[in-house]
Amino acid sequence: MKVLVTGASGLLGSELVSAYRGRGARVVECDRRALDVTDASGVRDRIGSEAPDLVLHCAAYTAVDRAESESEQAFATNGDGTHNVARACAATGARLVYFSTDFVFDGCSETPYRTDDDPHPLSVYGRSKLAGEEAVASSEAESLTVRTSWLFGTAGANFVSTILERARSGVPLRVVDDQRGSPTWARDLAVTTAELVDSGAMGVVHVTNGGTATWCELARAALEVAGVEADLQPVSSDEWKAAAVRPRDSVLDLTETESLLGRSMVSWPEALRSFLLGSAP
Repeated sequence: MKVLVTGASGLLGSELVSAYRGRGARVVECDRRALDVTDASGVRDRIGSEAPDLVLHCAAYTAVDRAESESEQAFATNGDGTHNVARACAATGARLVYFSTDFVFDGCSETPYRTDDDPHPLSVYGRSKLAGEEAVASSEAESLTVRTSWLFGTAGANFVSTILERARSGVPLRVVDDQRGSPTWARDLAVTTAELVDSGAMGVVHVTNGGTATWCELARAALEVAGVEADLQPVSSDEWKAAAVRPRDSVLDLTETESLLGRSMVSWPEALRSFLLGSAP
């Protein structure tokens, strides 16, 4: 099996590279220098020449707050770039997996979001990722869209690593405590994605670690597991005053995914411990 990974050096892409190499696949790693997804002809030529069986599309514009003032860049990568990848996959017959986000929802639901719930993104980032979903759905590529949330891991910037870095440097921590979601270890997401691909899953699925937390609860748990002392102050979203509006409760329903897998997702506290303490996945 030949697999091409866009955004291969990032938080999720690097874990997918490891997961598929561990399965014996031939993996083509494409970071931005190797493949600019906004270059339609370049995408067509590279995917056409590599002729992969599977394309794992991780390349994305992920600066949520900056996207509010850089909407063109966000849509160019997340919307148009995904359209380019989907068209190239359709032309070559490659299966496509696109990674989306809980931020396509507005956080007003009283129950976890199902895959068939109507999206209503609040931010430019969320709208741009939804544009990517729509590009995939309207393409002729055989595809799977994986929505996930609150990623942490080894490669690239992420909330858990940032919190620990700031705490170790003695910086007081002010962390939002009125937004709720499901923290997710990138390694668990990568392994689960491979299982879903094996199962033949298509359409839209939700993949996160089990359980929910606020950002402050996640920060507190990370500090405790890592054994780091810190001055941690919970704050409201209004007090934090981020440029982009986040959903207040963006928990994704895992019922369909766990049925496809035949197992429950690992809880986020267990995943966090494995990440921070170096346990086997």
